Amino acid sequence: MMSKPRDIESKIHQPSADELVGIRLRELRNESGFSLRELADRSGLNINTLSLIEHGKSSPSVSTLQQLARALEVEMGAFFELEHAPEQVVHTRACQRPLAILHGAAMHNLGKDLIDHAVQPFLVNLPPGAGSGSSVIVHTGHEFLYCLSGELTLEIEERAYLLQPGDSLVFQAHLPHRWRNDGSVGCQILLVICPADRHEKPIERHFRESSLSKEKNK
Repeated sequence: MMSKPRDIESKIHQPSADELVGIRLRELRNESGFSLRELADRSGLNINTLSLIEHGKSSPSVSTLQQLARALEVEMGAFFELEHAPEQVVHTRACQRPLAILHGAAMHNLGKDLIDHAVQPFLVNLPPGAGSGSSVIVHTGHEFLYCLSGELTLEIEERAYLLQPGDSLVFQAHLPHRWRNDGSVGCQILLVICPADRHEKPIERHFRESSLSKEKNK
């Protein structure tokens, strides 16, 4: 009598919730180019704790996930999403574009999952008084800005350019630059960053923790 075929699928290990979080954390860390030590330094978490989480041997608390999300500049939900393969064509509907609120600025990612991240397009809403901070920004590649509403003041090598609705600006990003919304109403801009080095993360330099806060004594 022939034996009954075994159910192969039943042998496949199904990751637990903690293991899935660990897998996603490792993927996000590698995508960001951080070593375990670098992520520990950025997040303020112990390197051994991170190692246990990545191996699915520790269940991270909500506060721990929040620290990791800030360090990796992702939403907390990213730890529970399946990995997305890079795309050559990205079609983003208005109701589906990823939104992040970064220190008062609403930032829509228009090119999520684009292969190599050679072009990084964002729709940014800046409240009055928000800007990139007092320090100048320098990185590789080029930047393109298009003002949709309100007004944006952009300083490049200490020369000020005022962008009003319909105005645009393209420049080499190695030139020291910074920008701010000096108006009394919100400003909406289309920001396209084209870094020469795909491992570089220029968006971090534009949206630092202190950069999008309103200036107090204005």
